[in-house]
Amino acid sequence: MQEYSSQAAYDRGEAVCVIGAGASGLIAVKNLRENGFEVDCYERDTVLGGLWNPQNQHSPLYPNTHLVTSRSQTEIPDFPMPDDWPDYPSATQMLEYLTSYAKHFGLSEHVWYGSEISHLEPVEGSRFEVVVKPAAGAAARRLRYGAVIIATGHHWAPNLPSYPGLDDFRGTVLHSSQLKDASRLRGKHVLVIGGGNSGVDIACEAAVNAASCVHSVRRGTWHLPKYLGGEPADYALARLSSRPKLLRRFLTDRTLKGPKRLAERMGVEAPGHGPGDEEPVRNGRYLEHVGDGSIKRRGEVARFDGYDVAFADGTEIRPDLVVLATGYQPKIACVAPELLGGTRDAPAPRLFARMFSPKAQTLAVAGLVEPGVGVLPIVHWQTHAIARWLQIRKSDPERAESFKLQVNAESGHNAVEHVDPRRRLVVDAEEYLASLGRIIDTLEQEPAK
Repeated sequence: MQEYSSQAAYDRGEAVCVIGAGASGLIAVKNLRENGFEVDCYERDTVLGGLWNPQNQHSPLYPNTHLVTSRSQTEIPDFPMPDDWPDYPSATQMLEYLTSYAKHFGLSEHVWYGSEISHLEPVEGSRFEVVVKPAAGAAARRLRYGAVIIATGHHWAPNLPSYPGLDDFRGTVLHSSQLKDASRLRGKHVLVIGGGNSGVDIACEAAVNAASCVHSVRRGTWHLPKYLGGEPADYALARLSSRPKLLRRFLTDRTLKGPKRLAERMGVEAPGHGPGDEEPVRNGRYLEHVGDGSIKRRGEVARFDGYDVAFADGTEIRPDLVVLATGYQPKIACVAPELLGGTRDAPAPRLFARMFSPKAQTLAVAGLVEPGVGVLPIVHWQTHAIARWLQIRKSDPERAESFKLQVNAESGHNAVEHVDPRRRLVVDAEEYLASLGRIIDTLEQEPAK
């Protein structure tokens, strides 16, 4: 902040700063406005939609992206998707949906496009000072806000693995976020590394566009078909949510026994954990491509050697193109990790109820979860809870602090649940939504007199 110390910060009073105008940011703006807050939303790109907008230069969309969660499990509770849309909308339709959402609720008038928050820090009175870096080299501005909600998601900082010899590999190496066009696959011998949804989707694209495709997967993955019993699979499984937890898990495992058996017959082993402990892979084409040989599965990569890649089992291949579908790191660059419960060495946030900063009363994060179903309903209720808590904090600070301590003690979602860093953001969607419901009920109760 020293380089801006000569500039007086413009005070926005009790207005709330929202960072990001993707889906989570737009939902945050809408719910804050409905709860009476002034809001300034800052978006570093010149368009709304976040990762769903291909005009966003930072978008990680790859070719032919579609939702892996169904329409009914993805739509925002107070803004349904059109009934005539497919069960699994495309990225283009998702952008259309978010654009319609912003227009319907008049959100764009609260968004500053081409404006990046380069730094934020707490100041006196539980407020925040932010540094806004506009596009085109304009002078940075400093502003003060009553609260900040970070809604940037976690698909912006690629997780780049380290392999012996990778830096000297003679072929081309891309992270999945750099693969914008299927034409880059055509005629190439492609190695895709990573067994999540991105890796599976890109392997399927390579199966029909590349000269050959090898898919390197370190461990087993749950492969969930998009349909079960004629219904979207996530909807079919969601109908089990009213059952007791142990019964729900039993019924889920029994429901998935057939798909699991089919995957294992294709040589795609299931992992050692249950289907609810990690986001499953959803791509109906993958097992077909494995079955017809257009995708060849391999285990973990051991090393790169010139033009060649060696696997842990001793086999080698010579790919032209390596795609690292190895996910993203949950980094939030504009804020010190300590403010979000992390450290310099382990910056991943550790948040009360997966949204509240443990260090700053007026700092929250929206959408930093992996629920295995559509995240937008969760963000809707998260930001509703955040807005209600900020209201109570103004009207009854003592009650607000007491509530925050209660959330930390009782929610069950106050910190990282999985030691495995690949699963640190995973939540059980039904349990977490129930937790959010209890939080909102508590916040909307009249204080005792």
